[in-house]
Amino acid sequence: MSTTIDVPESSNVAKEKVVLAAPSRSGGWKKGVAIMDFILRLGAIAAALGAAATMGTSDQTLPFFTQFFQFEASYDSFTTFQFFVITMALVAGYLVLSLPFSIVAIIRPHAVGPRLFLIILDTVFLTLATASGASAAAIVYLAHNGNQDSNWLAICNQFGDFCAQTSGAVVSSFVSVVIFVLLIVMSALALRRH
Repeated sequence: MSTTIDVPESSNVAKEKVVLAAPSRSGGWKKGVAIMDFILRLGAIAAALGAAATMGTSDQTLPFFTQFFQFEASYDSFTTFQFFVITMALVAGYLVLSLPFSIVAIIRPHAVGPRLFLIILDTVFLTLATASGASAAAIVYLAHNGNQDSNWLAICNQFGDFCAQTSGAVVSSFVSVVIFVLLIVMSALALRRH
């Protein structure tokens, strides 16, 4: 039981058209995340390059009685420090090469491909930076404190400048590791569907 009522329209009433528009996808918070991603990548480049350059230039020579008998501490005396310099240079190179993908994420904030590519490679290079930073930190710890059980003497009492440079490089590498963690979390949040 339904009733239909017809109401005729008069000709003097103006007809209005209502156009429903789809909501625009201008980017919103995802664009802000992409801009922050770009800025953090620039900071990580500076930290990784600083770590590689500081460790690569760490060198100190102690003169002994004559000029023919000297003690030298250099990064290339330790294979762990060589690994550190190479890996931090690779991390910095990757970060430079990832900048165009970060720019694409700013221009197209809803594109999934560049963000997925960056989150995968960021995870790989986070692992590499963490491994090199941790291994160099272990050697720096031994240089500062030594190990009585294995008769390794602390060398930082004699080579203060060398130890200061290597310690600064390790700290800088861990700054880049923290930035990588932030980049991965931000990319994961931006990949959400909502």
